Amino acid sequence: MGLLMALTRGGAEVPRDPSVVGYGDSHLSHLMPIGLTAVRQDARLMAEHAVRFAVERLEDPELGPRKRSWFRSWSCRGASCPPPT
Repeated sequence: MGLLMALTRGGAEVPRDPSVVGYGDSHLSHLMPIGLTAVRQDARLMAEHAVRFAVERLEDPELGPRKRSWFRSWSCRGASCPPPT
């Protein structure tokens, strides 16, 4: 949201000049003059995986680092648009 504010203060026309996409979909996103497009993340699910992975590594020290990624959902708002043709 800070980037979006800085761009608009600097005279950029969002989303015409740059498109902006955030990550996390903060509950404050709707307060912006231009709705921030964002990828939502499920903090509870991420925490559950982090704890489970940590416990599994504690139980089995031979277990190597693991990675989990997922695409939760997309909240398309006014700060993004298709690229110019």
